[in-house]
Amino acid sequence: SWLWALTALALIIAGPVMIYRGVDGQHQVRQQLSAQQIQFPATGDKGLPADLAGYAGQKVTTGPQAKAYADMVEHHILAATGGKTYAQVSAAYLAGGSTDAKLAALRQTAFMGESLRGSLMSAYQAWELTWLVIGLGALLTGLSVVSGATALALRPRRITVPASPEALESRHLTHH
Repeated sequence: SWLWALTALALIIAGPVMIYRGVDGQHQVRQQLSAQQIQFPATGDKGLPADLAGYAGQKVTTGPQAKAYADMVEHHILAATGGKTYAQVSAAYLAGGSTDAKLAALRQTAFMGESLRGSLMSAYQAWELTWLVIGLGALLTGLSVVSGATALALRPRRITVPASPEALESRHLTHH
């Protein structure tokens, strides 16, 4: 039972620490995103895709908002490049001898957009990871309760051994 008690102690420490670290991680993501002062276009702005209209005018401060903004950036990149990725535009630029000014500008646009998109997706992934850490912390905290209850249930109990078999038959030990 001492092993269960030790397990309960370790889990009751680890669980809340993980929850704290997850919440702190979300705070850091919020701070970093807020510092960038990224904002979705206003309602009715042609730069805001219809499927993201719910984000109109919002500042990007959370992981889900960062992913939505990254999706919007991807939409704009594909619109600008005619549906081509940065790698495809770059390959066309290089294949043409790296002299086409229009392709050079398009390549730069795609590169900058993909860089922004990658940063925003990293913020989204970090946000999602904080939820995993918070969830695991809650699970460990719950397991600490189970381990503690198991330790209590398995703890040694003091029993009194009768002095003789005859004592078992004595009235004072038998309950009628």
